[in-house]
Amino acid sequence: MHRLHMTRRALFGKAATGVGVGALANLLDAEGLPGMPHFEPKAKRVIYLFQSGGPSQMDLFDYKPRLNDFAGKELPESIRNGQRLTGMSASQSTFPVVPSKFKFKQYGPGGAWISELLPHTAKIAGDLTFVRSLFTEAINHDPAVTFLQTGAQIAGRPSIGSWLSYGLGAETQDLPAFVVMISPGQGVGGQPLYDRLWGSGFLPTRYQGVKFRSVGDPVLYLSNPPGFSGETRRKYLDALNQINQMKLDDFGDPETSTRMAQYEMAFRMQTSVPELTDISKEPQSTFDLYGEDARKPGTFAANCLLARRLAERGVRFIQLFHRDWDHHGGLPKGLPNRCKETDQASAALVQDLKQRGMLDDTLVLWGGEFGRTVYCQGRLTPSDYGRDHHPRCFTMWMAGGGTKPGVVHGETDDYSYNIVKDPVHVHDLNATILHCLGIDHKKLTYRFQGRYFRLTDVHGEVVKPLLA
Repeated sequence: MHRLHMTRRALFGKAATGVGVGALANLLDAEGLPGMPHFEPKAKRVIYLFQSGGPSQMDLFDYKPRLNDFAGKELPESIRNGQRLTGMSASQSTFPVVPSKFKFKQYGPGGAWISELLPHTAKIAGDLTFVRSLFTEAINHDPAVTFLQTGAQIAGRPSIGSWLSYGLGAETQDLPAFVVMISPGQGVGGQPLYDRLWGSGFLPTRYQGVKFRSVGDPVLYLSNPPGFSGETRRKYLDALNQINQMKLDDFGDPETSTRMAQYEMAFRMQTSVPELTDISKEPQSTFDLYGEDARKPGTFAANCLLARRLAERGVRFIQLFHRDWDHHGGLPKGLPNRCKETDQASAALVQDLKQRGMLDDTLVLWGGEFGRTVYCQGRLTPSDYGRDHHPRCFTMWMAGGGTKPGVVHGETDDYSYNIVKDPVHVHDLNATILHCLGIDHKKLTYRFQGRYFRLTDVHGEVVKPLLA
């Protein structure tokens, strides 16, 4: 009677021509998909420095000197053109233009404009590729972050790290292929970040991201309980795997193979993770580069240092989330604080990878889910202003991994409100990321509920001017 519980997928898996459960288990243990990558990759891994909340592009990278002439004046309807507003500013009777309070200079061979708030980033401008013409379809945080991570605004799709783990497999057997770390901004707290943002969606759960913590065990339940030795753990897992193998033989459920693989990974991580997180042997020059915050677990600087160590050990996709960039008010105070928390470590990571010969095959990205409005949200005063969400244009930078250094791509209008040259959609960005890893984004698919899905849905073009 237990066979009545067999899933439809498992039934066809067992009945397929010669493809039995043993073959399925071997497939799940294989290094990526057959035929992957599709062509010679430039990048082997990705480090994604995600700034959650939406950094203000015109206060950091998209210099607009003419805004000083428009200061305090109403944003022209010809610029806004009836575009959608959030519920937080839709009831405003006026939309006064507010220029940035911060000074800008040009850096690097491409003449990138960079704010005084990012002095360390400015020093590595020659290694960076700036994309000033990104745009998205989402106007609120959760759907916008979900869209960047999964290619869809509605939750349930696999994240980009899961797609890469599924397609390319892992370079190491001692650590997960996909690791996530979160650091809080020291402001009001920022928007919540849900585990589904690094989830595997409808892919097998073995491809989901593993979140590292800064307090206690880096991964939950990694340590053995008191009185439970490593030898006992090994015997326990061997017995448990025998039981799971019987279930796998009976039902053919791929999630059983996933569970077995995860137990074995956890056992290996009991050795690999403590070694990874022990930074006591890092020289003083490391902390001179990243800043003393790198010694404090849970900070963005500490996570950047761990990201380099993870990359050295073969982790495929490393994602850092730093929260609290959502400056609806108090931007002149809040934005400098977020930059102070992230600027030195972001630049240090790029420099560190470069001096170790790893930047060429590591793609680094920095950016958030959308930009900010040129008009003030709330009351505009001589010393204070806020900016609402703005999906029409925002800026990200990329480094290494086959991108063209010293390039500034795209252009916005005098208000940093609309794109006037070389627009780059979120799907285009993700297609380009996959291209750097040797993947044709149209060919990395997974059949689910009768349809083939991919990260870029049915859209996306590789942005070739960004590539070396």
